[in-house]
Amino acid sequence: MMESPIDPTARPWFFCGIGGSGMLPLAQIVHGLGGTVGGSDRSHDQGRTPAKFEWLEEKGFQLFPQDGSGVTSRDQIVVASAAVENTVPEIVKARELGCDRMSRAELNAALFNAADTGIAVAGTSGKSTVTAMLGWILHSAGLEPTVMNGAVMKNFVSPDNPFASAHVGGSSVYVSEVDESDGSIALYRPAVGVLLNISLDHKSMDELRALFGDFVATSRATVVNADDTETAALASGASHLLAFGLDAADADISIVPGTETSTATSSAATVVDRRDGSHYPLTVPMPGRHNLSNALGAIAAANAAGVAVVDAVRAIAGFAGLARRFDLIGTTHAAISVIDDFGHNPEKCAATLRTLRRHPGRIIAFFQPHGYGPLRQMGAELAETFARELGTDDRVIMCDPVYYGGTVDRSLGAERVVRLVEDAGGRADYIPSRKAVADRILTLARPGDRIVIMGARDDTLTEFARDVFARLS
Repeated sequence: MMESPIDPTARPWFFCGIGGSGMLPLAQIVHGLGGTVGGSDRSHDQGRTPAKFEWLEEKGFQLFPQDGSGVTSRDQIVVASAAVENTVPEIVKARELGCDRMSRAELNAALFNAADTGIAVAGTSGKSTVTAMLGWILHSAGLEPTVMNGAVMKNFVSPDNPFASAHVGGSSVYVSEVDESDGSIALYRPAVGVLLNISLDHKSMDELRALFGDFVATSRATVVNADDTETAALASGASHLLAFGLDAADADISIVPGTETSTATSSAATVVDRRDGSHYPLTVPMPGRHNLSNALGAIAAANAAGVAVVDAVRAIAGFAGLARRFDLIGTTHAAISVIDDFGHNPEKCAATLRTLRRHPGRIIAFFQPHGYGPLRQMGAELAETFARELGTDDRVIMCDPVYYGGTVDRSLGAERVVRLVEDAGGRADYIPSRKAVADRILTLARPGDRIVIMGARDDTLTEFARDVFARLS
């Protein structure tokens, strides 16, 4: 890893996998700060999501085939995921030329740690939503934050930037979700650390407790979800603590009991700041109790960064949401709704399904696993989640995991999870190809159904959801 601080303008940058959800926002930030940015992407070579790559070229990003031809000088800094294999042509060329190499997390941490106020959002679920909410609150408060996210933030989308998974503000305040899956959370030195929840995802619970415990101890101020027993247990390690929660009696930022309401498109409650007893009416333009909790987390984090609670609550009412986070594609004349969602681990999937079950209508859930490794790690928990959260008339359909090449053990796939769902009493289908999945959904769909398209690491899922909706319409 290179030493921080990083000057984005000093040397040219090359991003391997520039169109990915982790790389694209960083490339946008470096470019927005004046850096010269080029990159390559397997999806670009394969003709997937062409609009994204056309936009990148229009904005001055230089795109190359993923054959090493874009790495031409030892002055370039090559940014690649830690998971990228050394046989990838760009990495081979970078080693031959002696280029400095950084992982996505190392670059993000260097930018983050150079800011006067770095606000890191951590946890197994909800990071992208809270990061976007927090970024919007700080922006509304005039603090000009730079925001690094893994999802498109609709508040920052414009004709000039339809792929706003990052927002470039000033250099003083930097907001970012931080990742525990590869251990890179340890690279950050937050002024404010936000810990939302802890549950099984990529690592064992013991590993997660250790990583998040160190994160709490490192943060100068820590915002913790007091409703989550795992995060609450780590709160004692905080030097300066601000707790939030819907139910916890010891939460500083909470809601007045009995004021919580929900519709198919929003949630609301009266916020109470227990430190002074003040009350504020809160409307969150997203459904689900988990999003009400996310809003409290963002409000508490903004307050820890100096924004008044009343101003943070007011800003949340204007939050436009995220692409692929319970994103309603449309509703047909037959009242069949199609929803695009990022749910990919047990907790995220459970939150989405619980939100759907609060309102009438059968659920048809299509789940595309985001890799063979994650499916092996949490397949049993995913099966338990679908069997528990879906009703007797609902069903889940699974296809093969996302696979873009490389060396990975593909011996355990979606078939195993489908069998586990059925063993637990749920209704599940294994259909290997997405084309066949779409055909199956069309034969199953009936008036009043909610069809949710779930999965991660694949931008074409949104196109798939739109195609299903168009065919249903």
